[in-house]
Amino acid sequence: MKVLAFKPKLISTLKDYNKKTFMSDVMAGVIVGIVALPLAIAFGIASGVTPEKGIITAIVAGFIISMAGGSKVQIGGPTGAFIVIIYGIIQQYGIQGLTIATLMAGVFLLLFGLLRLGTIIKFIPYPIIVGFTSGIAVTIFTTQIKDLFGLSMTEVPSDFIEKWIAYFQSLDTIDAWSAIIGVVSIIIIAITPRFSKKIPGSLIAIILMTLFALILKNVFGIASVETIGDRFAINSELPDAQLPEITWETVKALVSPAFTIAILGAIESLLSATVADGVIGDHHDSNTELIGQGLANLATPIFGGIPATGAIARTMTNINNGGRTPVAGIVHAVVLLLIFMFLMPLAKYIPMTCLAGVLVVVSYGMCGWRSFVMLLKNPKSDITVLVITFLLTIIFDLTIAIEVGLVIACLLFMRRMAETTDVKVVLDEIDPYEDTDLKHENNEHLIIPKGVEVYEINGPYFFGAGNRFEEIMANMGDRPKVRIIRMRKVPFVDSTGIHNLSNLCLMSQKEGIQIVLSGVNPKVHKVLEHAGFYDMIGEENICSHINIALAKAKEIVEKQ
Repeated sequence: MKVLAFKPKLISTLKDYNKKTFMSDVMAGVIVGIVALPLAIAFGIASGVTPEKGIITAIVAGFIISMAGGSKVQIGGPTGAFIVIIYGIIQQYGIQGLTIATLMAGVFLLLFGLLRLGTIIKFIPYPIIVGFTSGIAVTIFTTQIKDLFGLSMTEVPSDFIEKWIAYFQSLDTIDAWSAIIGVVSIIIIAITPRFSKKIPGSLIAIILMTLFALILKNVFGIASVETIGDRFAINSELPDAQLPEITWETVKALVSPAFTIAILGAIESLLSATVADGVIGDHHDSNTELIGQGLANLATPIFGGIPATGAIARTMTNINNGGRTPVAGIVHAVVLLLIFMFLMPLAKYIPMTCLAGVLVVVSYGMCGWRSFVMLLKNPKSDITVLVITFLLTIIFDLTIAIEVGLVIACLLFMRRMAETTDVKVVLDEIDPYEDTDLKHENNEHLIIPKGVEVYEINGPYFFGAGNRFEEIMANMGDRPKVRIIRMRKVPFVDSTGIHNLSNLCLMSQKEGIQIVLSGVNPKVHKVLEHAGFYDMIGEENICSHINIALAKAKEIVEKQ
């Protein structure tokens, strides 16, 4: 396997760079930076870390992904997709465990890119992606109910069902002002795009609702609305780079969640880059993009950040505001850095219920209910994968959902492949008009000699179709002297197929039956030869087409 030559998009785009493009990128970067601010804070808090860690992630990851990634317009940072997995890791392994898992995910992403696995990751079945994305959206929505309505709860259960039971039991503790601010925030975010395409609704909602909360507290003496400052100590100092203490036991324990972070990050970033390509008419380099994501996830935890990936919403905001090169993403990171250094103390006045409203809107955008409903009209196998992945995500966790979903999808795919492969027996004659490997000068029906059976394999011969020969031969009464196996329609054969063919040859030899192969394509020929299969039946019994195979079979019968 060849290792990738690392070529970030930034290098190629700067060759024809000009002042007009630069100004357009700067404007887009400033707007995206402002858009990313409330989301970074909200994602950080929802993930179980302090708000400044969300912004640090957006700064570090946003800069590196734009610098080293394979997309011209990708904007990186914390996303809603990671909230569930990050929160679960922190609950089980603590902040240090999250740091180690993120570093490991960065290594996985680097390996994905260097080993050119970017195109393979795109083959993850669509029902799995929709299933876990919708499940994440429901989970995010569920986690925001307490803050959205200002419920007085000493402890919120981690289990999905228990959480909703606790919410219903606490309905009498709803804070009216918190609920009003949360609902109004959602309304503002929803209607803002009708009036302004430049200024994000989440920013308008946070500014207006923060001012409203301050008026309630300082003018009317209503202090029931909880703010970020009531829950967290805001720190606007740039963090020092620190590496956690890593042990082999910790690494083994975190392999599964780290791999989930890597897979999730790869899917999100490549999906975002693909969507962006369709808008700007470009083609991203998926392997370079994964390397950029890997470098970002190696750097962010060192500065106290959380996992990051490409963000579809921010990437589209970048495109819609004129961003066309990675410079826009770099400017977005610089804008966030300046806000962090000079305006971060003001974040303590933001109401928690307003951030909950922001995340409710994010969860609605993530849920993809239209895609979910459309998939319910597809074959039952797709519906099974979709529903199981969705339910496992919300009831258990994302790691289990992705692992089980992939296993089920693979099993269903193998069953479909096995169904496309069949083995048939031809006993009398072969119609030349139905065959493509006959000699063109021979248009007569080929008569199969007495004592010869022709078996034809249609489709890939792999472990899913491995027992077809045994089943068919068990139903055959007489034993022939020669068995011709036509493989003209076999695109590939795996080790199980080779094993079954070998067993067939050994069984046939014990019964005094000669095996002859016909129409083997070069790829399958090479595999069989490398496996030593031809030494078993003899090179002279490998025929290029059925005419020669039948002549060879007739010769063998006559000799016997």
